Formats: sequence, structure tokens, C-alpha cells
Amino acid sequence: MSETKVTCVTEDEALPGTDATARVTATDAAHQLLQEIRAMHGDVMFHQSGGCCDGSSPMCYPVGEFPLGSSDVCLGEVFGAEVWISGPQFEAWKHTQLILDVVPGRGGMFSLDNGMERRFLTRSRLFTDEERVELEL
Repeated sequence: MSETKVTCVTEDEALPGTDATARVTATDAAHQLLQEIRAMHGDVMFHQSGGCCDGSSPMCYPVGEFPLGSSDVCLGEVFGAEVWISGPQFEAWKHTQLILDVVPGRGGMFSLDNGMERRFLTRSRLFTDEERVELEL
């Protein structure tokens, strides 16, 4: 059985066609899975899990079904879906661009990608020195 190598941190350039200083972006594979999920569940949002039961996966929920906290930070939108992260986690990751991607496997037990044999995965790209200046980091 071959092993799939999953690299989650990269110093590569931003994805082609995306804003290099966007806090969050997504791959074409994430867009495709998101479209399938929307066809079944309607509008959705993401919350970057901080750990516990589902590790640190991006969790996908129907809009309005995940209670956002007062310190949660909206990173932006990917293909019309808002992406949120807790305030303390944002402080730890603010120097990176989060990239939603898809890999084989089962999604988090409460995430809408569960049971689709593909799951969302967050990769991160370190912002360059120039991008950090633009973002005032």
C-alpha cells in the first residue's frame, strides 16, 4: 500500500489567480467539493477547528448552525463561504495564508464533508516579508 504524503506548510507562492495577501484561499478541489456539499445542504460556512475530537481541520457547517464566539475572526470568503477561526488561533496563525484543500479520507464527525470519502484540509503558506508589511504584521 502506497503512502500519501501530505504537506501542510509551504513557502511556495500564492495560488495562481488569488490575492497573495488574502488571509484564506482555496484550491480547485476544495471548490468542487464545496459545490457538491452546497447542492445537498445549501449555503455553508467554515470554522477552522482548534483541535480536540477532529484535530485542526476546517469544519464545514450549514450557515447559522455553528455558534460563533465573540472573539472569532472572519478570515474572508472562499467561493462565497465565510471562513472563521478563533481569536487565539488567529493570533498564532496570522503570519500565514490558510489554503483550503481536499484529501482522501473522512471529514470531521460534525462537518458536512463527513461520509464523502474526501475531506477538507487546511494548508498554510507563510506570508513573505513584503506581504507582512502590507498586512501590517
